[in-house]
Amino acid sequence: MRLLIINTLPKDHPAAEKAICCLTEKASECTTFYTEDMRITPCIGCNACWLKTPGICAVKDDYEQILKAYLQYDVTLFISDTALGFVDYKMKHVIDRILPMATMYTRIENGQTRHVTRYNKEFRFGLLYAGKGNQDYLAHWMSRFCLNFHGISLGAFPIEAWEEVCACIS
Repeated sequence: MRLLIINTLPKDHPAAEKAICCLTEKASECTTFYTEDMRITPCIGCNACWLKTPGICAVKDDYEQILKAYLQYDVTLFISDTALGFVDYKMKHVIDRILPMATMYTRIENGQTRHVTRYNKEFRFGLLYAGKGNQDYLAHWMSRFCLNFHGISLGAFPIEAWEEVCACIS
């Protein structure tokens, strides 16, 4: 399994370090992005990635590397802190910037409107979170997020459960 890890926690976060080490050993190939070393700005909602330069974000920063990496890996695992029971603003910026992976076109699937994907790829996303996250809400949010990108949710788990996540990733 080829694994992409996007970590918005500090590099020296003990549980994140352990999880990343274990996951790296289990994967046939693994790349980890530490966002504390990157300049990632929020989505500005300009829709250029749909209308002007399809699939290419108009915001030029370090996120371009992550956007390309989504297509190269089988599984993406997000590691994030939480605020008010949800992922913190750093991870929200990362997630919001995935918009170029979809097209502006929509279709009805199972009675719900979904954007047509830009690439023929089934994304698999999971979340490890630190802090006082609301696990039920985060798991539901991951499911909805994956549904919007025609992918599979691997769930949302407290970072303390990293050993369980390592055992489940194959």
